[in-house]
Amino acid sequence: MKTRLFILAALCTLSAAAQEETPWTHSGLTGVNFSQTSFTNWAEGGENSVASNVYLNASLNYKADKIAWTNDLSLNYGLNNANGSGWRKNIDNFNFASKFGHQITGKLYCATLFDFKTQIANGYKYYTDLPKEHISKFWNPSYMNLSVGLDWKPNSNIAVYYSPVAGKLTMTSDTLFSTRYGVDEGKTVRAQLGSTFKGTVNYDNLMGGRLTVKSVVDLFTAYDDSFGDIDVNWDVLLGLNVSKLITVTFQSTLKYDDDIKFKSSDGTIHGARVQFKEILGVGLSYKF
Repeated sequence: MKTRLFILAALCTLSAAAQEETPWTHSGLTGVNFSQTSFTNWAEGGENSVASNVYLNASLNYKADKIAWTNDLSLNYGLNNANGSGWRKNIDNFNFASKFGHQITGKLYCATLFDFKTQIANGYKYYTDLPKEHISKFWNPSYMNLSVGLDWKPNSNIAVYYSPVAGKLTMTSDTLFSTRYGVDEGKTVRAQLGSTFKGTVNYDNLMGGRLTVKSVVDLFTAYDDSFGDIDVNWDVLLGLNVSKLITVTFQSTLKYDDDIKFKSSDGTIHGARVQFKEILGVGLSYKF
C-alpha cells in the first residue's frame, strides 16, 4: 500500500513539473529549396539552370522576472549552375545576435547587444572575358558589434533597440580583401565607435501557424568624419507552409555600406551602392 502511495505521489509530482511553465522558448524554420529550368528550341532564349539552397532561422529566448535574453541564428548557403557554367555560390551568410536585457519599467529594458555577421565559403566575381576574381572567403569579411543601450519590447514578437555607445569591428584575416571591405591597406581590422539601431519582427504563428515572418534591420553610423553615413543591413524571411513538409520561402537582404566601393569590370572604382539579393524557393522544410 505504501509503495502504491509513493508511486502515485511521484507521478503527481512529475505531472505538476511537466505542466510548470519554463522560462525558455524557441522557434525556428529550416529546410532546403530546389529550382530547375530547362529550354529546348525556345524561341525567346534562356539558360538552363539548376539551383539549391539550405537555410536555418532559429531563436532561443529566456524570459523570467525582469530578465529577457534573446538569441537569434540565421544560416543560408546556396549554389547555382547556369547553362553548364559550373556550380557558383549565390547566397552565403552566417548571422548571430544575442541580446541580454534587464527590465527598467514596463516594456523598457536596459540591454547589451552582441552581433556577428560573416560567411563560410569562397566568393568570386565572374567576368565574360576575364578570369574570375577572388573577392571573399571563410570569415572574410566578418563584422562584430558590441553595444549597450535601451530595448523596447511592446510584445513578444517585436523589439526596438537603440544604443548611443556601440563598437563595430570590420575584420579580414587576409589582407588581400582589406581595402575591398573598408579596412586600411595592409591591415586586417578596422574599429569604429558609433551608435546603432536594431529592429526585429518575429512571428511564427500567423495564419494558424502556417506563416512565418521574420524581419531584422540593423543601422550603424560612426562617430568620425563619416558621421551621418548609415550602414544598413536588412534581412527578411517569409515562409508559408503549403503542407507539413512543403514550404514556399522568400528571403531577401538589402545592404548599404559607404566603405564598400563598387568595382566595374574594367577595374574602375566607383562609390558605394545599394546591394540587394532575393531568393524565392519551394522545398522541404521543418518548423520547430
